[in-house]
Amino acid sequence: MTLAIKSKIFQEIVDGLQANPASISPKFFYDELGSSLFQAITHLEEYYPTRVERGIMHSKLAEITKAIAAVDVIVELGAGNCEKVRPLLDSIVPKQYRALDISVDFLEAALADLHQDYPAIDMQAIATDITEELLFTDLQDQKILFFYPGSSIGNFDPPEASRLFSNLARECHGSGGLLIGVDLIKDIHVLERAYNDSLGVTAAFNLNVLRQLNHVIGSNFSIPDWEHYAFFNQTRDRIEMHLRAKSDQLVSWPGGHRQFYAGEMIHTENSYKYPNATFLKMLQEAGFTEVTAWTDPESNFLVCFAGFK
Repeated sequence: MTLAIKSKIFQEIVDGLQANPASISPKFFYDELGSSLFQAITHLEEYYPTRVERGIMHSKLAEITKAIAAVDVIVELGAGNCEKVRPLLDSIVPKQYRALDISVDFLEAALADLHQDYPAIDMQAIATDITEELLFTDLQDQKILFFYPGSSIGNFDPPEASRLFSNLARECHGSGGLLIGVDLIKDIHVLERAYNDSLGVTAAFNLNVLRQLNHVIGSNFSIPDWEHYAFFNQTRDRIEMHLRAKSDQLVSWPGGHRQFYAGEMIHTENSYKYPNATFLKMLQEAGFTEVTAWTDPESNFLVCFAGFK
């Protein structure tokens, strides 16, 4: 990581901590430990999105494959452990697979395991921040499938999500498309249980970001003095995750500090939940001209392929 990038990350974190209210971008969750904790979350009984999306991908794989048709490259956004792409590698068999994520160490280890099972597919791990504009100038002559599973699009505010969709539509150059999973609006108790599991894994995942900040910017957060807090904001149709101070405390870092008071919160993540029709309209307005969608029998989750006629 270059000095310029380290300086940019430092300033982004500090700006968030000094904001009112304070915030930390969810992209900083995903160091090696945070990535492992998130994988543990996906196995929890309360956390339905991964399980339901996997069911859709399994039961509708033939239809999904037919809608996508042949592509040269699969580019997975937020690839994590690279496990969700396996059905597509089996059914589509692209020439290349590119895995994008912010945690490069975790990503490279996962990709190495995946490549053992698919040695004929050229694979590349790319450490990148997908909140920034994505450019694939070397793939202009290739038919690309962007793959963004796991409802991670919910971490983007809707205008940011729309900008990402427009970016991806442009990078497709009129062929290929985007296969994406998104969580749908449902009973508030189901939503809140998914982010407040009985084992406390989500709490550990949320609190781990403070350990990550201590490492990245040299801050002195005392993790036992903070607690996890998550709820569904019905006005904005989103789960909000926060870290709440248990006591008054002064948090410092090189060149600065902030006084936090008992009960004061740091906003760490949003996870937007969408009505089906609203999400499909966003994809169409971004420039995709044909959208096909699949859901589970209870309409808890949506998988969409946005392509071109």
